[in-house]
Amino acid sequence: MIDWDTAVLAGVISVFGEPVTYTPALGAPLSITGVFDEAYQDLALAGGTAMTTSTPVLGVRVSDFPALPAQGDTLVIASTGEAFTVKEVRADGHGWAKLMLNYIGA
Repeated sequence: MIDWDTAVLAGVISVFGEPVTYTPALGAPLSITGVFDEAYQDLALAGGTAMTTSTPVLGVRVSDFPALPAQGDTLVIASTGEAFTVKEVRADGHGWAKLMLNYIGA
């Protein structure tokens, strides 16, 4: 079995990650490192027709959290000061999650 968190995810975070303050809806803020993409391209099928949407997303290691991130949690990207709320959590089953975000301000 491959330890994805150690073999892959730690390297991704060390190269592409940036500091984030993450605040669960219930709990104290956490200092984490995530991979932020301001304009992630997402493909959605609407009635059989493919359409692309753009949304901010934060990639995170699930092991950095005491509990899986959840819809309604908030975060601030340290480098920009921009704040977001989590609208959807997409865990991949290998220790990584994409947090689909809504912008709330700077």
